[in-house]
Amino acid sequence: MTFLIGPTLIYGLGRSGRGVARFLAREELKADWHDARPQPEDLALMAEYGFPQADFLERAFCTVIAAPGVPIDHPDLLAQGARGAKVIGEAELAYLARPNLPMVGVTGTAGKGSTVVLITNLLRGQGVNAQEGGNIDPPLLDVVDTAQVAVAELSSFQLERVPTFRPAVAVITNLSADHLDRHGTLEAYHAAKRNITAHQTGADLLILPAGLSIATQAQVLHFTPASLALANGQEVLPVSELPAGVHPANAAAALLATEAMMERLGRPLDLPALEGTLRQAGPVPGRFETVARWRGLSFVNDSIATRTLAVQSALEQAAPPIAWLVGGRDKGAEIEPLRQAAQGRVSRVIGFGEDGEKFASELGLPFLLVNGEGGTEIMGNAVRAAVGMLGLTGEPVGTVLLSPIGTSFDLYRDYAERGRAFTQAARELVAELETQTLEAQTLAEVTP
Repeated sequence: MTFLIGPTLIYGLGRSGRGVARFLAREELKADWHDARPQPEDLALMAEYGFPQADFLERAFCTVIAAPGVPIDHPDLLAQGARGAKVIGEAELAYLARPNLPMVGVTGTAGKGSTVVLITNLLRGQGVNAQEGGNIDPPLLDVVDTAQVAVAELSSFQLERVPTFRPAVAVITNLSADHLDRHGTLEAYHAAKRNITAHQTGADLLILPAGLSIATQAQVLHFTPASLALANGQEVLPVSELPAGVHPANAAAALLATEAMMERLGRPLDLPALEGTLRQAGPVPGRFETVARWRGLSFVNDSIATRTLAVQSALEQAAPPIAWLVGGRDKGAEIEPLRQAAQGRVSRVIGFGEDGEKFASELGLPFLLVNGEGGTEIMGNAVRAAVGMLGLTGEPVGTVLLSPIGTSFDLYRDYAERGRAFTQAARELVAELETQTLEAQTLAEVTP
C-alpha cells in the first residue's frame, strides 16, 4: 500500500470521516482519530476497527485526512503541517488510492448535486456502472471499489485539500458568492472551486458555463441552458420538453460530461437512451421537491438552497403567491438579488431559527417569526403559519416554499434532516386539512 506512508490521522469524523475509516479498514490500514464531539456511532466504529484516539502532545503524523467541515487554518492542522504532515481530504485520498478510476468531478455555487445525479443516471442509461459520492451521499470512498465511473460532488471545502487530485472530466456549474463565513473573500472561495482543474492536463476536459473563463491546461467545453446538445451541437432534447424541476443548465452540463466520459471509456453513445434518461429525470430529494399538495397549494422542499443562485432559482420556479420559509445560520449569502427575485411573487416571509429574523427583515417583505421547542416543532409552526398566510378559504393556490438561505446547523444535523422536518410537517398538515374537509362535507350531507 503505497498511497499512505507512515502514521495517519483522521481529523473529524461524521459522514466523511467514517467513510475514510471504512476505506482504511478495508485496505487493512490503521489510523488514529480525533473529533471534538464524537457521536456514539463514531466511537463504536473506531472501536470496531481498533483505531485509537489521537494524543496530539505525543504524536506526529505523516498524513492527516481532514473532514470538509474543519477550517483549512485550524490550529491543530497548522501544527501538524509544521511538523511535516501532509494534510489532505477525502477526494484526494480517493484519487491517491485509485488513480486509474475514471472520475467526473463536479463543483459550483449551485446545481452541483443535481448535475452529479443527472450525470450518474445518464451514464447508467448508457450501460455504465456509474456511482455518485462525495459531498452528496455516500462518501466518495464508499464507491471507489464498486463503480466503473465515480461521479463526485465536490464542495469548496473539499477542494481546499486536493494537492494532486485530477478528474478526467471536471464540471463547474457556475460561480457566485457563497461560504464567505469560511473563506473570507469571494476570491478565496472561487480559488478553492478552481482547484478542481488545477492538476488537469491536455488529456482531460473542463466543462464551464458560457461566458466563464478559467485558466486550465485541460480542453474546455462551454454549455448554455438554451440548448441540450452534444459537443458537436446536435440537440438531444428540446429544452421545452425537459421534465419539471430539472434545470436546463444542469442538464446541458451533464450531457457534455456524459459524452466526454463515454469517449474516455471508448464506448459509443446511445442517443435514444440519452434522450430517454433525460425525459425521465426529476429533482433530487431536498432540491426543489414537491412533497405535498392541498387543493391549489404546493409544498416545496428546497432545504439544500443556501446559496443565492439556488434560492433565486427556487423563487423563479415556484408558483406564486409564495409563502417563503427562511432561516438557519447565515453564511454570507447575497440578499439583494433575492429581494429582487421575490418582488411580485412572494406574499409573506416566515422566519425561523438562528438568523430567520435577520433574513426576513433584510428582504423588506411582510414577515412573521416562529419559534418552538426543537427543530421539528419549529418547522411545524412555520408550515402552519405559511398556509395561514396563503389562506384556507375558497380555493387556496400558491406555494409554501422552504428555500432557507441559511445553513441547517442551528437546529438540525444537516439540510436533509431539515427537509425531512418540513416534509413531515407539510404532510401532517395536509392530512389534517383533508380530515377536516371530509368531516365538514359529511356534516353538510346529514344536516337537514
